[in-house]
Order: sequence, then structure tokens, then C-alpha cells
Amino acid sequence: MASLPPLALAGVHHVALIGSDYTRSRRFYTEVLGLAVVNETYRAERQSYKLDLALPDGTQIELFSFPEAPPRPSYPEACGLRHLALRVSDLDASLQALAAHGVAAEPVRMDPFTGCPFTFIADPDGLPIELVGPRPA
Repeated sequence: MASLPPLALAGVHHVALIGSDYTRSRRFYTEVLGLAVVNETYRAERQSYKLDLALPDGTQIELFSFPEAPPRPSYPEACGLRHLALRVSDLDASLQALAAHGVAAEPVRMDPFTGCPFTFIADPDGLPIELVGPRPA
């Protein structure tokens, strides 16, 4: 078989998430994480919201709501998306802001491969979200 060229990928366009309680998830992603709303649509035929959110680098998160969506099978080792990882410019300041919103974080650890500090929080449905700080100087 001849060698085929790889795709010309340019980056992540978006990540899609489904929340069990749209209002609660919308508040978390916009008010707690501070993501900007790009577009919000209610799709009556599906009884579903689609909320497009933007990260500062242009990457988007699509937040969906569906009636009676099945729960996540396990935390966090289910097959499929393991977690969402977000870069932060100041991990300590981010943890203080999260604490002010009542969001608990795991203890900060150092990644032995990248040298970056990281921790995990959870969204309202328990989706693990990794926060990755900059490598110490």
C-alpha cells in the first residue's frame, strides 16, 4: 500500500459537550470559566439548546442540552473523551477565582513530561476539566 499524505490539520476548531441542566451549565461555562457567547440557538424540534462559546484563541466549545441524555459511564476513565484541558496564564489566580465561585480543585501537580503545573476541576455534570499553567521559569 502506498504511503498516503497526512491531513493538513491546523488546530482544534471546537469541542462539543452535553449538559444535563442547560441553565446550570451555561452559567458555569460563561460566568465561572468566562467563555464568550458566540451564538445561542434553541432548536424546538429537538427540545435542545446549542450554545457556541469562544476561548481567547478562537477555539470554540459547543454546549448542547438534550432531554434525558444518558449519564457519563465513569469518571474519568470512560472510553472516549477523557477530559477537556484548558491553558491558563496564571494557575494560582485561576484557582482563587474558582474558589470564589465555590468550585473545588484537586491539589496542583507537576506534569513530569511538560514541567507544567496542572489540576482538575469538574463542570456541573462531572466532566473533568484540566487546567494547565505555564511552565515555571
